[in-house]
Amino acid sequence: MTRWIAAAGAFVVSLDSTVNIAFPSIAATFHVPPEAMRWVIICYVLTYAVMSFTGGAVADRVGHTRVFALGALGSALGFLLAGTAPAFGWFLAGRVVQGFAAGLVYGTAPGLTTLAVPPAQRGRALGVLGGAIGLAFTLGPLLAGVLIEWLGWRAVFHVRVPLALAVLAWALASLPPARAPAAPRLVAVRDIARVSVMHASGLSFVAHAGIFAVWLLAPFYLVERLGLDTRAGGALFMLTPLGTAVAAPFAGRVADRVGPRLPMAAGLALECAGLFLMSRVGGSTPPLLVAGALFAAGLGLGVFQVPNMAVVMAAFPAWQQGAAGGLAFLARTLGVVAGVAALAQVFAVRRGAAGFDTAFAEAFLIAALAVGAAAALAAATPRGRGDRPRSR
Repeated sequence: MTRWIAAAGAFVVSLDSTVNIAFPSIAATFHVPPEAMRWVIICYVLTYAVMSFTGGAVADRVGHTRVFALGALGSALGFLLAGTAPAFGWFLAGRVVQGFAAGLVYGTAPGLTTLAVPPAQRGRALGVLGGAIGLAFTLGPLLAGVLIEWLGWRAVFHVRVPLALAVLAWALASLPPARAPAAPRLVAVRDIARVSVMHASGLSFVAHAGIFAVWLLAPFYLVERLGLDTRAGGALFMLTPLGTAVAAPFAGRVADRVGPRLPMAAGLALECAGLFLMSRVGGSTPPLLVAGALFAAGLGLGVFQVPNMAVVMAAFPAWQQGAAGGLAFLARTLGVVAGVAALAQVFAVRRGAAGFDTAFAEAFLIAALAVGAAAALAAATPRGRGDRPRSR
């Protein structure tokens, strides 16, 4: 039951994928340029990057249930604030509240998941969590297309308020009472600075920096360059998270059987291929080719994510699983922030000088090259390198 509640919380938080397809409508409502949408992502993601690690570490001391429940409650408040914002500044403030709460959910969900299963089944259990996140990312754009067309962009926030409250009620009714585990101490710098942990975290940083070329720029390409409406654009856009959702459970099982190195390297290589294909599209590109590129990028990320998180979780003992899960999300979300900031800047500068198509292509090419380098690094990692969890 515990792993399903953790997955449900991560699912609701990850429905933030509804926001990306709403970017054109949000920009029009608040009269801001497309590149200003970077702040919609950064205010949310940077906040939950910090809070995921902080929340996970605190949960190791005060209990995962208490922190997880606070995250669900805060998420409902954040959705309400963003959905009723009268101006762009207030909207960004709502995104910060969302990020704070999402960090508490993301920081505790992996620990809740791994502590409920034997170590040999971590990959499979984390595959369920990864699948829930991927499913939310998949359904989000489809749901957003319908909601935006019928009710406007604010509905993508309002619809999640009752979902967050439902998760809160389920957690309070079914999770074991929060109690402080027997943790000798908080996580220290030397725990994080081990080679296996830093290596896995660095790969995650690059993988998620690259994929956000899709999340940031693809909605504008699909709606403005291909001329699709929000429902059709959402249907194509969802292929990236669909690929992630499809791959996650399978990748977890493979990692449990053959180890994490090969699936991590293969996933990064596939993500690189999808991003490179997106760098070659234009206004007349057949939608089927665009669909294949978007799906390949998401599939590659899904193959990579679960074994990568399993490496981080396995490097820490049971009493530091909250900190481990928070660190895994910290690495990926810092990558998102860096990717959004860098790729948005490249796009903004080159769009003014060379136009939309060139700026779009160059941003995706940079993302593909970075992920390709990470794939080569993952493949070159000696088999079996890593640290065992320390017993103290």
